[in-house]
Parts: sequence; C-alpha cells; structure tokens
Amino acid sequence: MPVSVTMPRLGESVTEGTVTRWLKQEGDTVEVDEPLLEVSTDKVDTEIPSPAAGVLTRIVVGEDETAEVGSELAVIGGEGEQAGAAAPQQQAPAEQAAPAPQPTAAAEGTQPEPAPQAAPAPAAAPAPSGEGTPVTMPALGESVTEGTVTRWLKQVGETVEADEPLLEVSTDKVDTEIPSPVGGTLLEIKVAEDETAAVGAELAVIGAAGAAPAAQPEAKPAPQAEAKPAAPQAEAKPAPAPAAAPGVSYNEPAAEAEVAKQPVQAEQRAVPPAPAPTAQAPAAPALGAEAAGYVTPLVRKLAAEHGVDLASVNGTGVGGRVRKQDVLEAAERAKAAPAAAPATAAPAAAAKPAAKPQPSAKRGTTEKLPRIRKAIAKRMHESLHEMAQLTTVIEVDVTKVARLRAQAKDSFQQRHGVKLSFLPFFALAAVEALQTYPIVNAQLDLEGGTITYPGAEHLGIAVDTERGLVVPVIHNAGDLNLGGIAKRVADLAERTRTNKISPDEIAGATFTLTNTGSRGALFDTPIVPTPQSAMLGTGAVVKRPVVVNDPNLGEVVAVRSMVYLALSYDHRLIDGADAARFLAAVKERLEAGNFEAELGL
Repeated sequence: MPVSVTMPRLGESVTEGTVTRWLKQEGDTVEVDEPLLEVSTDKVDTEIPSPAAGVLTRIVVGEDETAEVGSELAVIGGEGEQAGAAAPQQQAPAEQAAPAPQPTAAAEGTQPEPAPQAAPAPAAAPAPSGEGTPVTMPALGESVTEGTVTRWLKQVGETVEADEPLLEVSTDKVDTEIPSPVGGTLLEIKVAEDETAAVGAELAVIGAAGAAPAAQPEAKPAPQAEAKPAAPQAEAKPAPAPAAAPGVSYNEPAAEAEVAKQPVQAEQRAVPPAPAPTAQAPAAPALGAEAAGYVTPLVRKLAAEHGVDLASVNGTGVGGRVRKQDVLEAAERAKAAPAAAPATAAPAAAAKPAAKPQPSAKRGTTEKLPRIRKAIAKRMHESLHEMAQLTTVIEVDVTKVARLRAQAKDSFQQRHGVKLSFLPFFALAAVEALQTYPIVNAQLDLEGGTITYPGAEHLGIAVDTERGLVVPVIHNAGDLNLGGIAKRVADLAERTRTNKISPDEIAGATFTLTNTGSRGALFDTPIVPTPQSAMLGTGAVVKRPVVVNDPNLGEVVAVRSMVYLALSYDHRLIDGADAARFLAAVKERLEAGNFEAELGL
C-alpha cells in the first residue's frame, strides 16, 4: 500500500516548511529512515527521513516550494511499483477507499499473534526481579519514536552505579549512552544488541545490590558473543562475554548528546580496567577491529557516501566505537590531504608573497534569497524597530586568563575532550553577572505592562554557518561550570554547522553571546534579537602596550592581552547604569582570573 510522506512539525511555532532539495528522485528505491529530502524553516534546516521502505513513486512538492505542516510531500510505493503509479490512486477517492480495509484485515490477523508472544515472555522472566527498577528507552528527540541497542556495557549479574553508562543506543539522529537510573545489580536484559525498541519500552531491570539475576536473561549474552568474530572457535565464548565489559574503559569523552551533563559525573564514570586484561586478552582484538565491534547502519551509510574506510577510522565513542562525527572528520581530512601535499613538497613557496585572492564565482550573478536569510533579515529589521537599542563598550585585561589557558589547555582537552578557547571564560563570567543583575536577562512586555525575570539563564551562542547565522541555546547555563560550558559550546557549534541541530535547541534563549572577535574584529554593535533585552559581543583578544599600576614601580607600560566587550541592550528596559554595572561585574571576574579550581590547577 502506498505510504504518504508529510511535512513534519519542526518546532512549536513552525507552521510551514520549504523543500530545499530532494535527495531521491521518482523511481529511486528508499529504505526506512533513509534521508529523503531537505526542508528549511525560519528556525532550522533539516533532513526528512523516509517513513517506509519502497520506491519513491511520486513527488508532490517540488524544490523551492513551500508546504504547510501535515501536507503531503511525496508518496512511497511498494517494491517494483513504477514512478507516477501512485498518482491516480491518490487522486481517485474510490480507489483510495478500497485499499483501506486491507491493512485493517492484515492488522487483525497479526495483532492476536504478537500479543500472546509478547505477554508470556516478560511474564516468566521478571518474576525474580519484580522488585527491581525498570530501565526504559528514553525519548531521544521530539520526532524519535524508537532506538536500537548497539551495545550493552554491563551484563546480567554485574553491579552498576547510579548514572553509570549501562548501554549504548542508536537512533536516526544520535548515538548515545543510557545511564543506569539507580545503583544495584543488573537482573535482566530484555532487549538484546541490534534489537530495536520503541520509546518507553523496557530494556532491562536493575535490582538491589547482590540480588539474584533472573534465569532467562543468562541466554541473552549470545548476541554479545556474535559481535566478536575474533574468536569464533572458542567454546568458552559465552563465558567471557559478561566479564569482557568491565575491561572496557568508560573514561572516553562523553557522547555528543550527553555533553550537557555535569563534567564531574562524566569523569567519575571511569571503571578501572586493570584487573581484567590478563584474563580477557583474547577479547582485546575485537575492540581494535573495524569500528570496535558494532557499527550503526547510519554510520556505515555515511562512510560509504564519503568513501571512508571504517577500518582506518579511530573511533571516539565508548570502547573506541566509530561515531558519525568520526566519519565526517575522516572525510574532511581526506579532502584536506591533497591540498596540503603541495605545500609540504615546496616549503620555499611560503616565503613568496601571498597570492592574489581569486574572485568569487558569484560575481555578476543573481540568486534566489535563501529562506534562512529572509528570516534573519525580517527578525533584525523587527528588532531595530521594536527596541530602543544602545551599545556600551568596556575594555578588559584578560592577561591572567590567557596565562591560565596556555597552562591548562592540554590537560583540559584530555579531560573534557574539547579545546579550551576564551569563549567559555566569557560565557561563564556573563552568566554569573546575569544572576547578579537579572534586569539584563529580563523581557519587557510594553503592551501588557510587565517585566518577566526568567528563573534560569538560557545562553544563546551565535554560530556562523554556510547557511547564515544560527543561534543554538545552552539551556540552564547557570548550572554549568567552565568545563560544562566549553563542551556544550563545542557540541552545539559542531551540530549546528553540520545541520544536526534540533528546533528545540535553537529556541528559548534569554541572553545571547556573539564572538565577533573570531574573525579579528575588535568590537561591533550587535543587534538584540526579540524578545531578549541584551546581547554581548566579544572582540578579538590582542596584545598591546597598556598602562598598568604596579605595586612596586607605580604606573608602568606593559604588554597585556586585551579585549573589548560590547553590550547592546533595550534602553526602554535597561538603563546605561545597569549595563555598566553588568559589564563591570564581567570585567572584574575576568581580570581576577580565579579559574584555577575550574581548570584543575
């Protein structure tokens, strides 16, 4: 039966979307969840996956056309159907009504069969673990309805701590770890590796420490053994499977979707691997094999599209598993390698004057205004006309921060998995100042006659992308320390540039930070996006001679690392004195340079 592909709701306030590109054409075969088309809204650009496997028989909405949420975009037919064959079926009401009873009849024939099979199996197994705590499949995104268990990090009978990584799950949007909800003993595994479960389905049962595991789950490590082709002839293969997991180090950098967690929790997840290696030596090659065992279908497809050999990729996931980002980075390195080769072959060329920049191919052309640029233009124009905007600039000496950064950047990257830039320092200082001066974080409703002070600091970070400026949000930024903010900034920026950000992650900002100095600008006057009331721009950190007051020498000229911070704000709500007090608090925090505890120094 033909399946309709409809425009999904890509955000709370989004009512329509524009088809920017069809990734498949009529007559092409598609798989379930395979990217089918790209859609753009005023909030996000994203891919729409195919809801069913089959043949793309008809495209209803062409490229650059706009469709409302819920409207039909295309039709997926069964294998072997010809392109365009679904068109008459979709247009003729009589034919549309005829196939309707068929799925109902099929469903009636299949419903009684799985129900008895699903019910007795759990009923017999959980009996010994009735007092345990269930581990369920979490909702890993607004449109995600199911996930695939890629690897169990713990086996039946093993002890787990609360928030310790328990298993890895893969969806069409993200690969992530699922932590244990409680501490205790893993009594039962209900969904084996490579099996898919719906959101909310029970994956396992955690019982009290020392509790006896259920009898049935002991047979479930079999999939674990099948995932290790390194020792197919060993008769003791099922036995090492439960014990192999403790030999895997969990001290890897957290998965992308987990970076919002407190760094302390992420670092305390490490399980010492020392006791197990000698007994589990045969298992080690399995982790060094292609993708360290299981590779998700999404990662395999991505590697095939970019021509990346998975065996040559060093995975950054738990236990060395290859993630989507690893494949994308390998593809970028492959592209950059040919360009770097001529430079190494002719080092003398570096001494020559810089070549004249090549003119852009867009010179003398006209192109259609992209939807995201149109949305940016509209919002910026509205903001300037709705607010009485003013900008106040302050100069800050960040020499101490620069020294701390140089001292701690290597250990920081090893500990947190991201580079240490100046931006997290600016963000942390700004968030702390917002807590002291909440008027800068407030929102004005002139018609309603109210001022709303949010209960948290939701920090927007302006990210430069090929599509235009996008502002993902660090929600509850006031709950994060320096390491947590650094990881959230790196994660959001990367997923924004690769078009993997969700609509919910670019909404709800109460204050925005824009790093205008990333391209060398000393400062600018940012335009505050409504309904926010203020936005902070950070300029380039540059060394220059400055008069400083030395306690022994008095006023002397010294080379210092300096930066301009520019705060744009709605002057209807925020007075100049309020802005000056806020900037002074940021300046004092940065110049004091008391970040040793945050950096582990």
